[in-house]
Amino acid sequence: MKRLVSVGLALLMLGALSGPAAGGENDNFVAVLSGAEEVPVNDSLGRGVAIFQLSDDGTELHYRLIASNIENVVAAHIHVAPLGVNGGVVAFLYGNVPAGGGRTDGVLAEGTITAANLVGSLAGQPLSALVDAMRAGNTYANVHTNDGVAPTNTGPGDFPGGEIRGQIR
Repeated sequence: MKRLVSVGLALLMLGALSGPAAGGENDNFVAVLSGAEEVPVNDSLGRGVAIFQLSDDGTELHYRLIASNIENVVAAHIHVAPLGVNGGVVAFLYGNVPAGGGRTDGVLAEGTITAANLVGSLAGQPLSALVDAMRAGNTYANVHTNDGVAPTNTGPGDFPGGEIRGQIR
């Protein structure tokens, strides 16, 4: 039931993005984020939604990242990899910020990605390379956390490798 509510919220939020209207039916993307989607799976109660809208000319990808019930967010990214596999970062959505920042509930980040913002395996490529990977279901968004106290990976609020994740569809 929670997943259906999250998906419904994501679909409602598609209309809340600022920027140009979408040019076609495959120009909106969404990822519903949870600890159950991370690799490895974790017991986080954090949830999130990442919403993406491609500009009419295909040169800008507008996004909004909403997260709730999560502690110590330090970064968020788009990665290239299929469901169940970890992959490299190709675009930054949020951060890096210092560890131990406390609770997050609401809009974590919003902005625009262009070809100039692509990193890792997509650095130097056109934005269409990212969009093609998104359309193929070969990308995910995730949110990284760190409480700033050693050791890492001690539980919610301390998953530097990623606490919540969702495949972009």
